[in-house]
Amino acid sequence: MTPLARRRLDAFRRNRRGWVSLWIFLALFAITLAAELVANDRPIVVRYDDAWYFPILRNYPETTFGGDFKTWAEYRDPYVAAKIAEKGWALWPVIRFADDTINYDRIRPHPAPPDGENLLGTDDQGRDVLARLIYGLRLSLLFGLSLTVVSTVIGIGAGAVQGYFGGKIDMVGQRFLEIWGGLPQLLILIIVASMIAPGFWTLLAVLVLFSWTSLVGVVRAEFLRARNFDYVRAAKALGMDDGRIMIRHVLPNAMVATLTFMPFILNGSIVSLTALDFLGLGLPPGSPSLGELLAQGKANLHAPWLGVTGFIVVAALLSLLIFVGEAVRDAFDPRKNA
Repeated sequence: MTPLARRRLDAFRRNRRGWVSLWIFLALFAITLAAELVANDRPIVVRYDDAWYFPILRNYPETTFGGDFKTWAEYRDPYVAAKIAEKGWALWPVIRFADDTINYDRIRPHPAPPDGENLLGTDDQGRDVLARLIYGLRLSLLFGLSLTVVSTVIGIGAGAVQGYFGGKIDMVGQRFLEIWGGLPQLLILIIVASMIAPGFWTLLAVLVLFSWTSLVGVVRAEFLRARNFDYVRAAKALGMDDGRIMIRHVLPNAMVATLTFMPFILNGSIVSLTALDFLGLGLPPGSPSLGELLAQGKANLHAPWLGVTGFIVVAALLSLLIFVGEAVRDAFDPRKNA
């Protein structure tokens, strides 16, 4: 690690709020990635009649555990649970509900308030809110990270070409960005949703069309500034081609501003998916998402735990990313690293 990188890392660590927020975010991300091991309506492992079974990985018929039918075993059924307990045991996740598991045992009508079984209550279809929250967080984070990475790569490429070559290429690129930025994004999303069934990849493709422009201006300015530096002129004089100069010599300087903006771009990506799901233009119905939870809270004002849970989770997640982004920005600020 270079002395400059070490100094920036030390500056990031000195920002206690950003450093702690990063670890909290990573812990939440790790938990959501292992959502099936945390919240599931199937046991992780079953030991039955001196044999090992892994229901979390594959389906087993009910007859495998001494049942009467050859249909897939319903492990929450007391009959199946009793059969397994006769000749073995089952290791369950912490939460015995998946994102689509309906709790038919609740006496009160759905949405039901929190209790010992459903820690955050149930939604209007009887599904566990905490389980859907874990799966929804994973979906939102993976979507946000995917959108951020793809948009960053396209934005860096476009800004690098405009800034390095300048002239007519830069002028045409700027006019294109002005026209492209004026298109009504929400209207296009509504048209696409009416023509194509919305899904993860469909939404990702549509949002990439508009989100890649956020970094073009920053990268373009860095390349415009650096293309006349002495080391770039020297590389040209030595016969190095433009592609190698852009990647090896100019791009590392532009990456400083890019890394500073990335947490905020991730923040905006998560907000975009949440807003679309809230409006009903996002993921297919039934998909676990933060926007769908907020929409249920709006539609069920007599069940305040739905709206309060969605608001707290979204606010906390976005706050963590903002704190991390501020810490990264301060770490790359030369005035604070002197």
